[in-house]
Amino acid sequence: MAFDVRAILQNLPEVRKPREKRLSFNVKLKWTLVVLIAYFVLANIELFGLSNNALANLEFLRLVLASPFGSIISLGIGPIVMASIVLQLLVGSGILNIDTKTAEGRKYFQGLQKVGVIFFIVFEAVVYVLMGGLQPIPGYTGILILQLILGGFAIVLMDEVAQKWGFGSGVSLFIVAGISWAIFTGLFQFITPDGSNCLTDFSNTPCRGAILVVLQSIINNAPREALVALATIFSTIFVFLVVVWAQSLKVEIPLTYERIRGYGVKWPLPFFYASVLPVILVTALSANIQLFGTLLQNWLGHPTFLGTFSNGQPVAGLAFWLRGPNILQAAIRNSLQVSMIWQSFAHLLFYAVFATIFSVFWVKTSGMDAASQAERIASSGLQLPGFRKDPRVLEAILKRYIGPLTIMGGFAIGLLAAVSNLLGTISRGTALLLTVMITYQLYQSIAQQHAVDMHPALRKFMG
Repeated sequence: MAFDVRAILQNLPEVRKPREKRLSFNVKLKWTLVVLIAYFVLANIELFGLSNNALANLEFLRLVLASPFGSIISLGIGPIVMASIVLQLLVGSGILNIDTKTAEGRKYFQGLQKVGVIFFIVFEAVVYVLMGGLQPIPGYTGILILQLILGGFAIVLMDEVAQKWGFGSGVSLFIVAGISWAIFTGLFQFITPDGSNCLTDFSNTPCRGAILVVLQSIINNAPREALVALATIFSTIFVFLVVVWAQSLKVEIPLTYERIRGYGVKWPLPFFYASVLPVILVTALSANIQLFGTLLQNWLGHPTFLGTFSNGQPVAGLAFWLRGPNILQAAIRNSLQVSMIWQSFAHLLFYAVFATIFSVFWVKTSGMDAASQAERIASSGLQLPGFRKDPRVLEAILKRYIGPLTIMGGFAIGLLAAVSNLLGTISRGTALLLTVMITYQLYQSIAQQHAVDMHPALRKFMG
């Protein structure tokens, strides 16, 4: 009997889809809140048998991978994103020949991705423990690995629940939840690293929140510290406004209804055509290089080509050149060096090039190419005014816009993320960019799909 791989992949365990074609706003809101609460609860459950958390200093990784290191969900979204990166590179480069334009091809792609996620859950759980990232108490190695694997599967299931029963995806929700909390604490954090409260002795105990630092600096007559904190706050506001403005850029294709003469609509193609996914993938790639570089250095006892790390921060090697320095703060403190300029250039180049590559691959594998869009428009009873009804005509017109938008949008969003990092915004520029874009897209989706069935007060708030 022939061994059918596709049949196995398409029958992997998954969260059941809702029977209704369209879920109400209240149902989606309920399941979204359930997923978020479950995430924060799991993030506060410490690993049993953990002796030392060598990953505690990797704040940037914790944010972009939604990985509360030391908790049962320490793996975060890392396995999901890594599986997506590997599979997109294999399909986009032609090594794997999968036609994602067909329903069968998409199911096969999703099945392979789920297998990849399972592999990376087990692989990363073993690596984290055996390479010293999460060091177990003697005799608890297996128990620690098992907890990480179970936490990884919990993240996958919550991601599926959010996709099928809630708003957006679990990956996006977890990123936004973690970064939003980091932004809030970055502005108002009054607990010092040693656990004391700076408000009890405001003049002498340094606070960590940017707004509190400004007030302290004014009281203590420290203009340079106040300027650094203000630069952090205003660069965060600047990036926020730029991202919101850039999100509104789009190309609109005029279309008419086949059976309703004189009535037309505009089909929008956003400038960031591949959405926020390219930045998530590039950031995750950079974060994993830093993560595995740290683990290898701890395991081998010496640095590797991935980088040299001190207190969790890269000081040399590949990870160092890919990480963007805070050049705005360095300029204010008169500590700007030539090496930081070169490091900034490498950071900009890495983000712009790889965001473009992932943008192209994502459009090809997610059904956003010109052919798929043409079929979608034709099935909606729409056509181009002045042209005969033919999907091939629509495809030819759409190719003029989708190709350039994919490349330019990917390059621009990568460049914007890198510049945000260099400006030293609160919670790193890339994290802020992801939060703003995901939140904006979630707002648009909710406002368009549920304008009728949401509560009147909330409808007024959503505009």
